Amino acid sequence: MSVDRHEDSIVIAAPLADVYAVVSDVTRVGEWSPVCRACWWEDDAERGVGAWFGGRNESGGRVWETRSQVKEAEPGVAFAWQVDGNLVAWAYRLRAVEGGTELSESWAINDATKQVFVEKYGEHADRVIDDRRQEALTGIPATLARIRQIVEGAA
Repeated sequence: MSVDRHEDSIVIAAPLADVYAVVSDVTRVGEWSPVCRACWWEDDAERGVGAWFGGRNESGGRVWETRSQVKEAEPGVAFAWQVDGNLVAWAYRLRAVEGGTELSESWAINDATKQVFVEKYGEHADRVIDDRRQEALTGIPATLARIRQIVEGAA
């Protein structure tokens, strides 16, 4: 199985706990994401591994909603989720470094994801996958920079 993956990192002048508190609050994603405009918990009482949340995205004149499940939620270490069952994996990883926290964001799709796109978009699947890949390539650095502004501005 092949995986199409992208990851980037940034250093934020703040403690691990402060950075984790921001990136693990999905209701704030609209503050930093260039594509995701809003997220909400399906059950406000559940926010850890196994919890589900919805999201509304806008890009290139398209608007769509997703449903994601938290796959990892370890304070100060990682917050990760998978979109629509198994379509896209997103993750934030945190690491203490001199001067604060290194925050990494990753995006990944696999062959099963690509097959779902073929079934959904037919002959346009490769273009749609490439569009999503480009959104990740440009969106991840923009997202990380915005998270840094938010966290450092709150400090």
